[in-house]
Amino acid sequence: MKMYRDLLVWQKSMALFTEIYRLSKSFPKDETYGLTSQMRRCAVSIPSNMAEGYGRNSTNDYIRFLRVAVGSLYELQTQIEIALNLRYLSKSALSKLYESSREIEGMLSSLTKKLNAR
Repeated sequence: MKMYRDLLVWQKSMALFTEIYRLSKSFPKDETYGLTSQMRRCAVSIPSNMAEGYGRNSTNDYIRFLRVAVGSLYELQTQIEIALNLRYLSKSALSKLYESSREIEGMLSSLTKKLNAR
C-alpha cells in the first residue's frame, strides 16, 4: 500500500482543510471559539485520522480511524450548512465545500471497502 501522503483522498482532505481555514478567517470574531474553532477541528481531524490509522500498522485500526475521519467529515458538512444559514458562507462557497466533502466521503468509503476485502 502507498504511504498515506500518496493517497489522493488524503491530499484532497488537506486541500479541504486549507480551504476551511481560509474561509473561516472571515467569520465574525465572536465565533472564534464557536463555529470557527469547531469547523477547523473537524477539518484537521479528517487527514489526521487517516494518517494516524495508517501509522497503526493494523488493518482493523486503519479502518477504525478512517471511520472516525468520515464522522468528522459529516460533522463538517453540517457545520458548513450552519455557516450558510448564519450567512458566514455564500451559497457558492457552500457548494464548492460540499462537493469536495462528498468526493472525499466517496473515496474514504472506497478505501474502507478495499481494506475490508483483504
